[in-house]
Order: sequence, then C-alpha cells, then structure tokens
Amino acid sequence: MAMTAHELRQSFLDYFSKYDHAVVPSAPLIPQADPTLLFTNAGMNQFKRVFLGEETRSYKRAVSVQKCMRAGGKHNDLENVGYTRRHHTFFEMLGNFSFGDYFKEDAIFFGWDYLTKTIGLPQDKLWVTIFQDDDEAFELWQKKVNVPTNRIVRLGHKDNFWQMGDTGPCGPCSEIHIDQGKELGCGKPECAVGCDCDRYLEIWNLVFMQFDRDAEGTLHPLPKPSIDTGMGLERLAAVVQKTSSNYDSDLFLPLLSAIADRTRHTYGKDAVSDRSMRVIADHLRAITFMIADGILPSNEGRGYVLRRILRRASRHGRLLGTKEPFLHELTNAVIDQMKDVYGELSQAADVVRQAVEGEEERFIGTLDQGLPILNSMVDEAKAEIRGSLDGESVFKLYDTYGFPLDLIEEAAREQGLVTDLEGFQRALDAQRDRARKSASFAMEGEKPVVTELIQQLKPTEFLGYQALDADTVVQAILKNEQLADDAVEGDEVELVLNATPFYPEGGGQVGDQGTLVGPDGRIQVRDTTKVGGKLFLHKGKVTAGRVRKGEHLSASVNGVTRHDAARNHTATHLMHAALREILGPHVKQYGSLVTPNRLRFDFSHFKPLGTRDIEEIESLVNEQVRENTSVQTNEMGIQEATQAGALAFFGDKYGEKVRVVGIGEFSKELCGGTHCHATGEIGTFRIISEGGVAAGVRRIEALTGVGALDYSKKVESEVQELAELLKTSPSDVVTKARKLVSQLKDKERELEQLKLKMMDQGSSSAEADVRDINGVKVHVQRADGLSMQELRLFSDKVRNKVSEGVIALGSAADDKVSLLVIVTKDLSKKIKAGDLIKEMATEVDGSGGGRPDMAQAGGKNPAGLAKALDKVFSLVEAKL
Repeated sequence: MAMTAHELRQSFLDYFSKYDHAVVPSAPLIPQADPTLLFTNAGMNQFKRVFLGEETRSYKRAVSVQKCMRAGGKHNDLENVGYTRRHHTFFEMLGNFSFGDYFKEDAIFFGWDYLTKTIGLPQDKLWVTIFQDDDEAFELWQKKVNVPTNRIVRLGHKDNFWQMGDTGPCGPCSEIHIDQGKELGCGKPECAVGCDCDRYLEIWNLVFMQFDRDAEGTLHPLPKPSIDTGMGLERLAAVVQKTSSNYDSDLFLPLLSAIADRTRHTYGKDAVSDRSMRVIADHLRAITFMIADGILPSNEGRGYVLRRILRRASRHGRLLGTKEPFLHELTNAVIDQMKDVYGELSQAADVVRQAVEGEEERFIGTLDQGLPILNSMVDEAKAEIRGSLDGESVFKLYDTYGFPLDLIEEAAREQGLVTDLEGFQRALDAQRDRARKSASFAMEGEKPVVTELIQQLKPTEFLGYQALDADTVVQAILKNEQLADDAVEGDEVELVLNATPFYPEGGGQVGDQGTLVGPDGRIQVRDTTKVGGKLFLHKGKVTAGRVRKGEHLSASVNGVTRHDAARNHTATHLMHAALREILGPHVKQYGSLVTPNRLRFDFSHFKPLGTRDIEEIESLVNEQVRENTSVQTNEMGIQEATQAGALAFFGDKYGEKVRVVGIGEFSKELCGGTHCHATGEIGTFRIISEGGVAAGVRRIEALTGVGALDYSKKVESEVQELAELLKTSPSDVVTKARKLVSQLKDKERELEQLKLKMMDQGSSSAEADVRDINGVKVHVQRADGLSMQELRLFSDKVRNKVSEGVIALGSAADDKVSLLVIVTKDLSKKIKAGDLIKEMATEVDGSGGGRPDMAQAGGKNPAGLAKALDKVFSLVEAKL
C-alpha cells in the first residue's frame, strides 16, 4: 500500500535525522528576519543568514518541512491554480541543508537513496539534470549512484544555476525528475527532460552553493560550500500514490470531498466544476494557514494577497451555485487534516473561521452586483465575435462596483476571451486626470526654501534621548516662508538648529514643545517636525526681544508634556503586545497617535472587541505597569533586530541601523520615539473607547497617568449623579436601571397592543376618504402618531378590506412625516406606487421610492400632509 502524505512527511524527517541532521520546525509564513520578502517561499528562507555567514547555529546539518506560499511578488502561482495538476498557492517543502559540512557527494547520495530505497521509486524511471559545466556532479551521479549516462541531462543557467541575488552566494543545481509515461506527455517529437508538460516531472532540486559572485559578476569559490535542497510534498505524494494530479492525492481528496458535500457537486464528473473545486481546495489551505500565522484581509501587502485568494475562492463557489458564505464552514476540514503537524491551526480555529466569514459577507454584495454585469459583458463579446472584453466597460465594473480586475481577467479566460488591459488603463488614467483637475489642492513636496536648506545644511543632531536641555546654534530662520537673518517679538518663525533636544513628530508621536532662549530674545516652541529626513524645524513665536541667525540659544523641552507623551508611547507598545497576546498574532499596527494627553491605536482585527476583551487588555497592560519593568533601547542591524523578535513589517523602510525598544520579554518593537525609563512611570492605563474605522481595522483610544485618574473620577461622579436620579446607592445603580428598563419594556408592549387595537378600529372608521376614480377604488387615510413600521402594520389591516385599488396612508409623529402607498397587483402596470409616492413626498419636503406595488416616503413638514394625501386622487385620475 502506498505511503500517505503524513507518512512521507515523517519518513523524510526520520531519514535525515538518522544522518545527524537537526530537525528544525517550520518557520511562519511571515518571514521573521527578512521584511523585504512577502512570504516564506522556500525551506532555505529561515537559514538565509546562516548561508550568508551572518549567523551561526548549534548544528551544521538541518532538515525541515516548511510551509510555503507562492502568491504575489516574484514567485506567484495564483493564476495557474485549478488549471493545472500541480500548481498551488500554499504547499509544504521538504528540505535538507548543510552549512559548510557535507557537499555534492553526500547530497547526491542522500537524494537518490531516500527516493529509491526509503520510498521505493523505480530507478529506471528517474532522470537527473545538472548544470552544463558541472562535470563533478556528472561523475558523482554516474559513479556514486550508477545513473546511466543517457539519463543525465546537461542544462543551462536558466534551469540549473541558482543564485540568491545579483551578488552573493550562488551555484549550480541538480534536479531529480521522474518519467510519468507518454500518456502525460505533450506528444511532441522533441518532448524530453526540461519540457513543460507533465511527463518528466521535477521532484527534487539539489542546490550546490559553492560560489560567491562579486559586483563585476566574477565567481569566487566559497571557503565552505553548502547545500540547500527542496522537494514539494504535494508532488511527491502524487507520485508515490501513483496519481497523475496532486489533487488526487490524500492531501486534497478529503478537502474535495468536503467541498463536494457543501456545494452538492461530485468531483470528477465535470471539467468546469472540477476546476472550481480544485481552486477552492487549494485556496482553503492557503487561507487557513495565512490567518493562523497572523495575516488578515486588507488592501495592502500580505493582507491584500489573502483578500485576493479568498475572493477568488468565493467566486468559484458562486460558479458552483453557492450564493451564501460557505468557505468559513470548510476551514475546519483543513485544520482537522493538518493540526497534528501544525499545532497552531487548532489554536487559531475560531479566528480563522470568523475572519473568513466576515470577508465573505463583505464580498458577496460585490458579487451580487457585479456578476450579472460581467456575464452580460462576456455574452456581448461572444455575440459580436470579439476576442476581448472592452477595456472601458471593464474599468466601469472595477471602479463603480469594486469588482477585482484579476477576477474579471479570469472570467474572461474561462470563456476564451482576453481583457483589453490597454483600454482599462486608458480609462483609469483618464479618471485620475479628472480627479487631479477637480481637486481643490495640489500635492506638493517641501517648500523650495526648505529644499534648499536640506541640500545646504548638515543634519540636525538629536540629543533628546539623553537630555531635555541643550546649548545649540541657530543655523537658519524661516519667517513668512522666506529665509531671514533675525526675528523680533510677535514674529511666527521656524528655526533650524545644529543640535536639539526637541523630538520631531514621527512614529505617531507628536513633536515636542518648549522654549528657545538667546542673549536678547525668547521663542515659545509649539511644535517640532523633521524634513528631508535630516533637518528639524522648531515652529513657534518670538515672545520677547530678538533672535538672530548664528546665535547661541538654550533649548529647553517642556518636561511635563514630554514625559506625558513618553508615558502614552510606552503604554502603546504594551497595549500592542497585549492585543497580540489576547486576540492573536494577526493583530498589526495600522496607525497610531501619541500625544501628551491621550493615545490612539489603529490595528487589524475582524470584529468589535467585547467588554471582556477590553477588560483583559486593560488588566494585562496594568499588570505590566505594576511590574515596573525597565524599558531598554538598543541600536542594531535590522536582521539582528528581527532575529531578536522585534516586530518588523513587509514594506516598511528601515535604515542600516534601527532602534529597538524592549520591555522585558513582553514587547519588542522597532521605534524611534521617546519612552519611560520603566513601565511603573505610566501610573495606570485606561481604555476609553473602541470602534471600527474601516473594514478589518479597529481603533482604541486610551489614557494614562493623571488623565486616566481624572477619567475614572469623572465616571465615578456620573455614577453618583445617576444614583441620585434613580434614588439608590451607586452600588445598586445597575440593578435599579435593569428594573426600570424591564418596566419600560412592559409599558412599551402595552402601548403597542393599544396601538394595534386602535388600528383595528381605525381601519374601518369613517375617517378614511374612499372614492371611486373611473372604476378604481382609492382609499386615503391619515393615522397620526405611527412610525413607518407601524404604518406598514396598519396597511395590512386596511388591505384586508380593500382587495382591489389604491391605498394611501400618512402619519405625522414628532415633526416627521411617513407616507405609504400600495397598489394592488392588477393595477400596478398602469398605476405605479413609486410614481405616486414621489409626487406626494414633495408636499412634505421629503423623498421616497419603491416597487410598482408598494412605495414609502419620509418628510419633515407635517403641515403638508393633508395636501399630500389629497393629491393622490388627482394623480390616480391622471394615470387612467
């Protein structure tokens, strides 16, 4: 019986462990020490610094099964998923590595021995490729493992030479392929190893890292050559289980079965639905693992890739006839299959399900609106025998309805069409031009005079981490956006100093305030900013005397506001760490504001925080405050910082040296802001609000120190006042309020019953004005004091008495007007309720609309209600 994927995974680790390889766990999909990489896309990623000689490990041989993503960035298989037997977004890479230990001979032996003896692949079906000039590898394959000469193929740089970048470690590689038979080939006479068809399938790539390429392109031998290998588990499982497609292996069949049950389709019966089921199966794995590793749907970076994958899967569900959210119901199928290997999946199960469901629900509206239009565009293109979708129409669908361009392209491809991307780009550019012309402002860079200073002056030296006071020299004075030699009392100025203790606005923290005092003058600084990445501008007003260029000044930061801002900044770091610990690693900072009197923090999360969540976050932060942990700052290289656990995000720009702010083992972040010396200085921490600012983005506002204490006092005062109003004690306020709310609900129910009784009486009362207009019965009635919902209930009772005709009802309540018109089905082609309601609404300063058989309107002029209702008779007469 063929080995299962689980058995293959374990056998690989066991085989190399037997040969003294350290078994290293999979790294997360988010690269931990390389912010320039979108996803972990190979087993060697977590060993990159070891290969570069920047880090040493306790072992020289390693083996791993690495979870990988290839969607977005340089390595992107997304568009091929579902259309081929072997492309995936998420996959597992088996790899063995040598860091200056063994080299080609052992790597070749291990590869051949594992495939032929451990898992029993037939030797006569295996082929080997080598780099065209690698005679050493040729001899080893031929003599060491006895591969026939005619099954060793020499290929060029494109296929068999690997390099990490334009410079640095590189070397030839050797690939092991398996001949799957002519039936999987392309049928071309020239079909051979290296062909893109599925006959000769690459299984394992052995990279011989033996050279260092310099800037001129010259190759220099490495003193300690290394080995990096990679083999896809999905392909290996398909080969071992003798299936022609990865999707027919036991890694995918359970998922496909779950998808079949949910969508009521059978896999293997229809090529089109099979393709959609393969897309969903692949994407479910990617979605589940990405969210479990802390990625949430968003409009940028990794989150955008996740959103694209999730929406592509959702669209394919729609193609299978599933119109409601369903992907979240299937994520547990992935978790159940993989949780024994990847324990993090079980821990993140609820987060995965909730995040997927939320994103699905948001996208369904887009599909409901956009798909009929897209289908119409496709039908029109095919009817007119055009080979492409019109670019301008594609842009309208993209711009007006938010329909993703990649899904439009895929839908076109499924119907044998292409998308007019040039026309799309023209329409997009035209819209951008219109937006630029209609804008009331222009995006500008720095003012010319500031740009000139940036080019001329040396960078401002920042002294504020060590001191709040410093002696400094005026390098430039800006007054009315012009350079000036001096400034006098009353002048608004911006000063550039050679050195300063003032922190400039940045990293969410506001700029420092304080004073600049010279021999003859004084400036009150109200803000500090940084321009050109080098000069600090001190913005303020001359409050006394005169200040001159070149003068020595005494710079003093307002210690109270600086320390208050520092408290809030350190508290922000603590709260970020607490959010990640309580809600999960998907929490990522989206923005922050740190001022002396409050802090604001925007972060990724898919639902509102509950009262208990907020209490736990507050409690955890205050626990850290009571610990009075020392706040440490260190400068180091970006690689060293991320390796130490400091948070760094893809796309953020970092210099060669970064500043790491660490709070014990609880928090480590890259940050240039000012902080407390110890967490105890925060005093206390209090969250005052939590809400949403965008899809998948939440915002918390909080206070610390005296601000938090004042807020607590204010709340206590309000509770005391409420207790006095309720004639009870503060401790019994909640109990008394619940009792009152319960009584109020009882009274509301009584009122509701009374209104219903009055409606019954009113529906048959003489107050109704009923007329016959050319054979059509028109029932008009006013019933004040009813809301729109109550007016609809009233209309149900009136309809029981008016089987054919037109009903117009109106109500005035609290200076608001509600109008409702009903036209029975037999008349709705001649007389449309929506047309009547629009005319009536003008009399009450309102607007409305609806269906031909029922429409409603609201207004704000009760004085016009009688005229609006009376108007119905003439409107109906005009329609007949």
